[in-house]
Amino acid sequence: MRILPRNSPSLAIVCLATGTLWAVDDPFLGKWKVNPAKSVLTDEMKVTSLGGNKYSFDFGGGSPETIVADGTDQQANSGTTMSTTIVSPNEWRGVRKKDGKVQIRGIWTLSKDGNTLHDDFTYFPDNGKTVHLVYVYERRGTGSGFAGDWVSTSGQVDSEIELEIQPYGSGGLSFSSPGLGLALKVKFDGTDSPSAGPDAPPASTFSGRRVNQHCVELTNKSQTIQFEVSTDLKTLTMSVRQAGESEPKNILVFDRE
Repeated sequence: MRILPRNSPSLAIVCLATGTLWAVDDPFLGKWKVNPAKSVLTDEMKVTSLGGNKYSFDFGGGSPETIVADGTDQQANSGTTMSTTIVSPNEWRGVRKKDGKVQIRGIWTLSKDGNTLHDDFTYFPDNGKTVHLVYVYERRGTGSGFAGDWVSTSGQVDSEIELEIQPYGSGGLSFSSPGLGLALKVKFDGTDSPSAGPDAPPASTFSGRRVNQHCVELTNKSQTIQFEVSTDLKTLTMSVRQAGESEPKNILVFDRE
C-alpha cells in the first residue's frame, strides 16, 4: 500500500542540473525503456502506532504523514489526501488522491506470523498509463501488526516504464517519464532547478553536476541520483542513494530504443 510514490520508481523522481555545454550528440539524448531483469528496487517504509487508529507513515524523504485509519480522506504531503482503511487485522487498504483524482491505490497484506508484508501497489499517472508493482517486505527489528520498519528488495519493475531525454534551450536537457512521475527541464548553468514531477513538493529544488560526458549526478536534501550511459551508448543506468547512505537503494537500467 505505498501511498506515496518513492523518490525512485514512486515512486516522484527528480533529475539533474549544472555542468558544461556539451555537443549536440550528447549521449543521454533519446528514448530509453527500462530493463526489469537488470533493475533492482529496494524500499523501506516505517509505520508507527500513535494510539487508537492513528498512525505515522514514513515513506522516505523526511516528511512522515499522520493519518487516522478510518477510511476518510485526510490532508497529506504535496497537496494530496490520503485514506487508510483497516479491512481486517491482516489487510489494510490505502488511497492517495490529488485534486480529488485517485493517484495511488495500495493493498497491504500481513503474513500470519506478522513478519512479512505484501504490497500490491498501483499508480495512476496523468497520461492514463497505469503502473502496477508488487513488493514483499520483511520486518526489521521489533514491531506489532502493521506497525514497524519494513524493508523490501523484491520490487517488480514495470516493463513499460520509458524515459525520454531531449535537448532543452542552449545546452540543457529535458527529462520525461510519466511512469516515474518525472517531468523536468534543466539548464546546465550552475543554478538550482525545480522538480516538475506531478508529485513534487511546490518548493522542491535540486542541484547537480556533470561528472563527465557519460555521467551526471544530482543531489537534493533527501537523495543523490546518478545517471550513467555505457561506453557503447546502448544502456543508461539510474541509481538512487538516500541521504546519509553510502550505497544506492534503487537501480534502474534502461536500454536505448
